[in-house]
Amino acid sequence: MAAGIVASRRLRDLLTRRLTGSNYAGLSISLRLTGSSAQEEASGVALGEAPDHSYESLRVTSAQKHVLHVQLNRPNKRNAMNKVFWREMVECFNKISRDADCRAVVISGAGKMFTAGIDLMDMASDILQPKGDDVARISWYLRDIITRYQETFNVIERCPKPVIAAVHGGCIGGGVDLVTACDIRYCAQDAFFQVKEVDVGLAADVGTLQRLPKVIRNQSRVFPDKEVTLDAALALAAEISSKSPVAVQSTKVNLLYSRDHSVAESLNYVASWNMSMLQTQDLVKSVQATTENKELKTVTFSKL
Repeated sequence: MAAGIVASRRLRDLLTRRLTGSNYAGLSISLRLTGSSAQEEASGVALGEAPDHSYESLRVTSAQKHVLHVQLNRPNKRNAMNKVFWREMVECFNKISRDADCRAVVISGAGKMFTAGIDLMDMASDILQPKGDDVARISWYLRDIITRYQETFNVIERCPKPVIAAVHGGCIGGGVDLVTACDIRYCAQDAFFQVKEVDVGLAADVGTLQRLPKVIRNQSRVFPDKEVTLDAALALAAEISSKSPVAVQSTKVNLLYSRDHSVAESLNYVASWNMSMLQTQDLVKSVQATTENKELKTVTFSKL
């Protein structure tokens, strides 16, 4: 408590000195890094395998400080989503959610396209030969499968770290389910999107029909090729990761809550949320950096 009071007094004195002067430029916050320098920062760090992430269908690398790059990694199968994928994505993003070093995530696809969607050959036994002795038992079995597959993308949405999809080539079927669960979608000029489930005799049931109407109107950007798309996504991730993880993750939690609740409910929720979060030292550090015309990437924030 004493430390917090001292810090608050220091901050108040600093703001008083700054605000009584003639120069207010220090109070303007830059929200965007310059494209070239951000891309250089994003792409200039050698990739390294992320510890504790070893998968058959995914490759997870530490793209740069505080940023993880998750690749769908079955290029010879056009990154089709097999049984292993549905399980490993849950494991992967549960780990990322608990990773205090990670502050932003980029998802991309290895090879010539983002993903061809469900691997029907691998998953045919679950879908076409469900277990059960009668209609009721078969139905319960299928419902369990559907809800487990829904969880594969729910974990992306629930992950408190911002998730950026970098799409090139085809994004088909389950790929649309995946990217609609992400927070930001970037794509190359060759990207195309297909809600393909109806062509194989079923309605999309793991997120597209629920999320697509809510995200279809948001802002997106198109880039000339895969490399530029990935560089831009990593640059944005770098910008996000330079900010307070308390602020960023709280923003995401409240954005998702607000999407599904009224304005009044959401205002009450954020008031209850921030009555504790505003006591963070990240606020002191961020405001101090701003008033001293320092970039936030020079500030060291504690892990979250």
